[in-house]
Amino acid sequence: MKCLLSVCLILLCMEAVRAQERLDTTSFCIMAYNVENLFDCRHDTLKDDYEFLPGGIRHWTYSRYKQKLDNVARVITAVGGWNPPALVALCEVENDRVLRDLTRYSALREHGYRYILTHSEDRRGIDVAVLYRRDLFKPLQWQSLRVERPHASDSPTRDILHVSGLLWDLDTLDVLIAHFPSRAGRTARKDLYRQEAARLVRATADSLFRVRKRARIVITGDFNEPPQGSLIRETLRAQMPPRSRGQVDERALYHLLMRKAISSSQTGTYKYQGHWQWLDHILVSGSLLCPGVSLATSEERAGVFSPAFLLEEDLKFGGVKPFRTYYGMRYQGGYSDHLPVFVWFTLIY
Repeated sequence: MKCLLSVCLILLCMEAVRAQERLDTTSFCIMAYNVENLFDCRHDTLKDDYEFLPGGIRHWTYSRYKQKLDNVARVITAVGGWNPPALVALCEVENDRVLRDLTRYSALREHGYRYILTHSEDRRGIDVAVLYRRDLFKPLQWQSLRVERPHASDSPTRDILHVSGLLWDLDTLDVLIAHFPSRAGRTARKDLYRQEAARLVRATADSLFRVRKRARIVITGDFNEPPQGSLIRETLRAQMPPRSRGQVDERALYHLLMRKAISSSQTGTYKYQGHWQWLDHILVSGSLLCPGVSLATSEERAGVFSPAFLLEEDLKFGGVKPFRTYYGMRYQGGYSDHLPVFVWFTLIY
């Protein structure tokens, strides 16, 4: 009997070793960054880009453009450290040219990034895009989702980018990237426009919940709304992650930064008149928070990236603020008026 038990134990150990050999684990990062007017210095005859031309009001020259590319590349590289982000959601990029230059002629060229870009009707020509590492993510399909204008006289806004792709576990990840209409000069009409954008995002997520057995969704970007705002809680119906993973609803959307935003007024992604705001967001489907899944994350693994080189002293209001490319019309050579947000995932494949 003892001999039989010993044989069984040996067989179980061998099977465990074989199972371990069949599985492996990796970690990767997804980040979102509003890069604040990443324009080239050439005129697009179909867009109002005169502000960012060598003869324009900002005197946007090739050397300044090149510095901007290097700055953006530095931020993306720094977020991941030795493991560059698998996916980078970008807001306020002008066209294919700037993304080609960013991925081929900056420090990012070593990481083999490719990109997907929307081509919206925004009058200035700014769009949203995603950079992806081909060794970690294989796009299957993508689409630009056009936000319907509440009134015919409203200026067109940025499209929402929806990308579906495969990870190493051969399962699909859906990523939605949005840059909602601005809150500047806030009016009920502008609020309605942003609600239309949020409804479109929520409707897309609901359709994915219907068609996929276990939808794995990441929604990110600049929503121009705080996490506790009605746009997030009511229109997108995003919730604060429960303390217990056993209480997670696979078909719900959870805001990974909501708890941090509510608990601290001294941090955020954007600073306006001395007050920090959380305008950049990361939402995930509950399926990515459940125990025992092949792709998982948690709110503890999400945050705002705020190293010293992205900040400068706030001489007017105290503390620090994002180190911008321009302060008003004065060129500073900084990075952006927004700080990037990020989240780390563990993948078993």
